[in-house]
Amino acid sequence: MERRLFLGGLALCAATPWQLWARPPGWGAVDTARPWYVAGRVNAIRWTLPSVELLIAPDPTLALPAELRTDRLPAQRAQVDGAALLARTQPAPLVATEWTLLLGAARLLHAWQLTPIEPGERVAAVGYPLRAHPTPPLLRVEYLFHAGRAYPLRSPPA
Repeated sequence: MERRLFLGGLALCAATPWQLWARPPGWGAVDTARPWYVAGRVNAIRWTLPSVELLIAPDPTLALPAELRTDRLPAQRAQVDGAALLARTQPAPLVATEWTLLLGAARLLHAWQLTPIEPGERVAAVGYPLRAHPTPPLLRVEYLFHAGRAYPLRSPPA
């Protein structure tokens, strides 16, 4: 009986697509003490399960915009002190020519009514690096700035 259960479980694992095993990092896998700012042009958009990712080429002279610390951020259900977070934000180190911005689940983007993003468009983000740096760098996005709007991406609108 145990052998049949084991073999059945093994067959189920083999039949599960690899994408479901390669889950994107959650909030616990990122260093929330170090918010980084990155901005650049979108190279590609990846719709993976369950998240949406943007691949961007960062601006070669990355600097914090003056209005970043004074931006008014929309309220979200999660208790995030956006003003304090923006006050701690530093420019991301330019260690790579391409960054992956992990936006979160498509249902969350839909809830915020995120306008469609196309390759070649400019975006900016404030987010957190992984505790262990991947190659290429990955940023778990807390706030996405696109088309003149800020989108909180930790939770749905309040």
